[in-house]
Amino acid sequence: MLTIGELASYAGVTVRAVRHYHAKGLLPEPERDHSGYRRYDAGAVIELIRIRTLAEAGVPLARVRELLQSGEEEFAAAVADIDRRLRAEIRERQRHRERIARLASGDSLALPPEVVEYLDRLRALGVDERIVRAERDGWIPLAAHSPGRVAEWMARKREQIDDPRLVGFYLTLSQALDRDDDDPRLVELADKLAVYITRMADERGEHYVDDTDIASPLVKLMDTLAFDTVPPARRLIELLKQRGWTGWTKLERVAPRPAAPPRRPAS
Repeated sequence: MLTIGELASYAGVTVRAVRHYHAKGLLPEPERDHSGYRRYDAGAVIELIRIRTLAEAGVPLARVRELLQSGEEEFAAAVADIDRRLRAEIRERQRHRERIARLASGDSLALPPEVVEYLDRLRALGVDERIVRAERDGWIPLAAHSPGRVAEWMARKREQIDDPRLVGFYLTLSQALDRDDDDPRLVELADKLAVYITRMADERGEHYVDDTDIASPLVKLMDTLAFDTVPPARRLIELLKQRGWTGWTKLERVAPRPAAPPRRPAS
């Protein structure tokens, strides 16, 4: 026969836990010896281990009581269900661990690998980190909004970034970041960029220039992120609009203004 301390030790719990299970009606009170001490048999050890295992698995004590009183089939089915739940929790926690581990990797926490690769390519080309950051901040909501189209967009981006002219636009904008809005290089950049965009739109269709097809509020958010990070971009877009195109996240051709009707001669 075992004392309460020995029972607790064999079952891997504390004496206080044993008393708590007695109070909850989970573990029957044993008979006491002539000195008034509780004495437990081996069956109590097995029962206490079952209680501890279920409780540690997150099963409410009220449910533990039901399971201990159930038949073998019901108990086995309940344990199988608990096991499935625990395995699902383990998978979810593992995903959390992976995300936490990726915190140190920066961009890859919130972006698909192909976007991270593209951003790294911009850095390798010498594009200012503020511009890279503006690109990154725009891709985060875009990838979250339309994850299925990221691969398509990035294939086009990789093709475009292989064009030395586009790289030159990025580098010119990098040089203008700390200059005033009237920096002549912004005007020069707007001229070259308008010619490039128009040529691409004429040769490959306007869908090649822009095919994001995203809601207006998201476009506005992404534009704001870009303009806050790269202030000269706002002035660049103003200049670009004068040259037939508008938009940062979503490029669109500006419709030509209708010609004013001729004035009638005064009678």
